[in-house]
Order: sequence, then C-alpha cells, then structure tokens
Amino acid sequence: MIPLSWYMALAAILFAIGTYGFLIRRNIIIMMLSIELMLNAVNINMVAMSHYLDSLTGHVFTLFIITVAAAEAAIGLGLIIVLFRNKKSVYVDQINELKG
Repeated sequence: MIPLSWYMALAAILFAIGTYGFLIRRNIIIMMLSIELMLNAVNINMVAMSHYLDSLTGHVFTLFIITVAAAEAAIGLGLIIVLFRNKKSVYVDQINELKG
C-alpha cells in the first residue's frame, strides 16, 4: 500500500509546477493549463485524504471541482478565442485594454 505522504508529495509537486507556470509564463493558454494542474493537485489531495479517512466527502468534492473546472475551461477558452480574434495575440503583456 502506498503511504499517504507520497500522495501529498505528488500533489505538492504538481501544485508547485502549476503555480510556477501561472506566475512565470505570459501565454494565456499556458496560464489556464497551469490553473487546471493546480486544481488536479487539490483533487489528488482530497481523494487521498478521503481514502485514508474512510470517508466519501473528498470524492464528492472532487466531482464538484472537476465539474467547475470543466465549466471554467470552456468559458476561459471562449474568452481566449475572443481576445485572440480582437488582439491577434494570446500573451498577457500585449493585452492591456482593461488597464485604467
């Protein structure tokens, strides 16, 4: 049986990679993928803790997170397509229309 600490370490590494990708990269698509990676790291933590505590709460929350992540990805991709059609770029530095 795999110990809980391995799942926690895997989730921490995935979350760190996602955070690094979101903060360092300026491509909107890469930033969205990094957010999804962070959400999946949280899902791994919830399922692992739920399994080791013999509870279904983590599994239920994981299903809700997956549903919300799918909706967020669909809406985010739609927004990215609209921004690309208007600005011809997917880089955050080149899209400054919302600045006051």
